[in-house]
Amino acid sequence: MARNDGRDVKDLRDIKFTRNWLDHAEGSVLVEFGKTRVLCVASFSPGVPRWLKDSGKGWVTSEYSMLPRATHTRSDRESVKGKLGGRT
Repeated sequence: MARNDGRDVKDLRDIKFTRNWLDHAEGSVLVEFGKTRVLCVASFSPGVPRWLKDSGKGWVTSEYSMLPRATHTRSDRESVKGKLGGRT
């Protein structure tokens, strides 16, 4: 059985990594899996939340966003609904 693009069900899509895709981020990579594209960006800000100040610990956070019309259908974000679900 073949997929729409001709690959066998056991075949992976070609994967392409483009490092430093953004000019102003400390780090970025564009990852492409066929028509699926994921942009990962790393940035640095000095400091930590107040509750971690002087603890000797660091702070890492992340954000997720999907561009409008990136897929045929789209679920509303939990932050828009005012409640948290499994994606948060």
